[in-house]
Amino acid sequence: MTTQNTPSAPYMRDGYLIDLAERLRARGLPADRVETTVTDLAAHLEESGAEDAEAEFGPADEFAAQLVPDTGVRAPGAADRPDATVETWRWTADTYVDEKLLNRFGDEGWEVERVDAIGRFVSHRDLAQPQRWEYRRELVTRGREGLDERLAPDGWEACGTWVIYAWFKRPRAASLGPGARVESPPPVPERSRFFSRKFYVLLAVLALAVAVAGVSAAVGDGDASSALGLVVGMFAGAGTVVGLAWALQMWRGRRP
Repeated sequence: MTTQNTPSAPYMRDGYLIDLAERLRARGLPADRVETTVTDLAAHLEESGAEDAEAEFGPADEFAAQLVPDTGVRAPGAADRPDATVETWRWTADTYVDEKLLNRFGDEGWEVERVDAIGRFVSHRDLAQPQRWEYRRELVTRGREGLDERLAPDGWEACGTWVIYAWFKRPRAASLGPGARVESPPPVPERSRFFSRKFYVLLAVLALAVAVAGVSAAVGDGDASSALGLVVGMFAGAGTVVGLAWALQMWRGRRP
């Protein structure tokens, strides 16, 4: 991939895309991201058969402002823009449904800024220019191992990690053009916790395993009280951890 300021072959012959590339660079987008974005747009034009890029994407200056809303690689986070045009929302989901929900809410204009210490997606949405986002999750049990570098050419940007998972996002403007704008954003969801049936089944299986361990201990020792103590201790320990996590989440949720 070229990182020079001279446009590469896939879009050299299209004056609109050359102009757009210059405008993206002027707004602070790194050269490699400019190359990836404009090449994707050229591919979109070729696949769709559109002959007029401006008719497809709109004026180059306006489209560049959509792709890079402010000077820099990405729009500032909600913490940097504490005004009435930005909505914030913190929510969580289990790993059975998180990717599906991330992309569903991404289509509503929600951009994940980070993942906090208790696994919540800290999200914001710009009401002035809401844009669609897409997400993916990667397993990082052995560290990142160059994962960021491998995904960056396709426009993916890290937006959070928690335990053994990393999440990545990218704006859909490069593939959808003006269609990436959310014309009528739905209200902020009332819920903040999304747990699937599989997650609750897993909890039930764990509870059953604790009970079976207690029965096995009773049979092995011939002492029901020791088994009862084992089971109560295991449940108490798990309950303490869950209770602390819940209390911390409720406290953080009430913070301004």
